[in-house]
Amino acid sequence: MCMKHALVLAMLLPVFSWSQNCNVKTTRDPYTKEIKVSTGFFSLNGARASIEATKSDIDFMFELEDKCFDDASNAAVFFEGSRLKTNFKNTGTMNCDGLFHFTFRNTNPSPTALQNLGSKKITSIRFKDNSGKETGVSLTPVQQQQFMDLVNCILNEAKKLVQ
Repeated sequence: MCMKHALVLAMLLPVFSWSQNCNVKTTRDPYTKEIKVSTGFFSLNGARASIEATKSDIDFMFELEDKCFDDASNAAVFFEGSRLKTNFKNTGTMNCDGLFHFTFRNTNPSPTALQNLGSKKITSIRFKDNSGKETGVSLTPVQQQQFMDLVNCILNEAKKLVQ
């Protein structure tokens, strides 16, 4: 009897460990009272990223050193095991701080491109700055899984904000 319980607990361990990795920060804007959930910054090879959700939007922000981006800048996201890629325009302001944003509406169901970010492993992201120069960020297998997990965490929390 005890062995059955140990086996069930062992099978549930991955479920519990995944939920522990899903820790997002929740804040409330003091003026608008709007609730935001964020992953905080996490490292990628050659960049840092953060995902933030509000009742209306889900914002992906990337920080690359010594880059200038404007509204004509874009990022191409390449997925593992296929020729599939998705292009995103910079939705952030013009800046030379290396900040690149792409934003989705927080809707239920989530847009397909957003679902792909949470269900397909990203091998690399190529950012094109305002001078047309490309900078590539390649993700390790651990970073690929981390990115997918964080996207799914934010998607789950973002759906709660819409209700």
